[in-house]
Amino acid sequence: PAIHITRKEFDKFNALHLSLADAILIDEPKKPSVTFEFESLETRDAARAVLDGNTIRYRTGKTLVPFRLSGNIPWGVPVPQRDGLDDLTFWVWPESLWAPISFLQTYLESIGKSRDEWSDWCIKDDAKVYQFIGEDNIYFYGIAEMGMLLAYLGHGPQDAYDVDDINFPTLVANCHLQFMNSKASSSGKVKPPMADELLQHYTKDQLRMYFLSLGLAKKGVSFNPKPYDPSADPKVADPVLKDGNLLTNVFNRTVRSAFYTAQKYTAGRIPNLPVSEEILNLIEKDTLNYEQKMASTDFHLVIYALDHVIRHLSKYWSKQSKKAGEDQAAIEQLLADTFYAIKSILTLLHPIVPESSERAAQRLNLTDDLWNWQHILKPTQFYMEDAENHTIVEIPPKFDFFKKHNSQLADS
Repeated sequence: PAIHITRKEFDKFNALHLSLADAILIDEPKKPSVTFEFESLETRDAARAVLDGNTIRYRTGKTLVPFRLSGNIPWGVPVPQRDGLDDLTFWVWPESLWAPISFLQTYLESIGKSRDEWSDWCIKDDAKVYQFIGEDNIYFYGIAEMGMLLAYLGHGPQDAYDVDDINFPTLVANCHLQFMNSKASSSGKVKPPMADELLQHYTKDQLRMYFLSLGLAKKGVSFNPKPYDPSADPKVADPVLKDGNLLTNVFNRTVRSAFYTAQKYTAGRIPNLPVSEEILNLIEKDTLNYEQKMASTDFHLVIYALDHVIRHLSKYWSKQSKKAGEDQAAIEQLLADTFYAIKSILTLLHPIVPESSERAAQRLNLTDDLWNWQHILKPTQFYMEDAENHTIVEIPPKFDFFKKHNSQLADS
């Protein structure tokens, strides 16, 4: 791991008398920048915090210069003339082909596993890679990357093999995402905010729900977060929060109400009763819809499916809780129905908001079988280690399973 600082920024670094712990300085006079090398990503990230805090600009990597594999150059391999097109250039960004594997190896190493296990996650028969790329790059990745994989697997140009036997990545092309109605890129005049900057205003859950809802596979849209819009009307809601509010407001309120009702009326027990046909049908239908949309990578429709089931459950709780009043039997039936729906919805949410889903599951006191898709329609008691004596974990007043960002609490 390394950090590169230009000479101009390094002068500022020295003027501030800064130092970076556990770093080796490499200063070659003829180069336009100096380099700090680190033993680990953790020590490098600690150094980044020091530089960020003192507004020192830096880079953590150097991109390889793209080269032309073929095209209108003397040494290139000719691209065949086809469909009236000739004199073409085939550009190659080599580092972008192997970067996902390098990142995966680094992550495996960080959790104590072997770097060689990357192939278990990428090319084994029971693995599947989904690669999200800009639509303008599909002609590069769809050709060069697949050829690179074939070469790695030992398949030469003249070899006979069944292409259906090759576990190729699934390429998911996305349209462009603008920033404040302008084309943004790290190399252009309009630069999009980095992830750590966005996390100063939004939670991870809110950003994931928002970006998935955009339908970028279908059309390009503009990302207009309210904190970055100087002309934003204070009375108008932040568009980025719309789908996140489904969790922080609607679903959070339903789950919390079910917990408080169970704590008051059943001593924290989830009643072991047959679930009503209405809820069984709701969950089965929306689960199958969600699964179909997820398989086809129609993520905006996945969010629509979640919106439908969560709002339906909210209305069901509101209607049935008023109808039940103080009737103990009616309350227990409502709790059986609602907790069945809640645990099923948590399974659907887990790929998108894993930490919040697991927080709710821990309070439900359910096993990790909850995250196994094969069990999604099982009864709630299936996920209990001891169904007869099972109780939920009590929650205090105003407890949030799905949290808003601290900066939003004054507006809630």
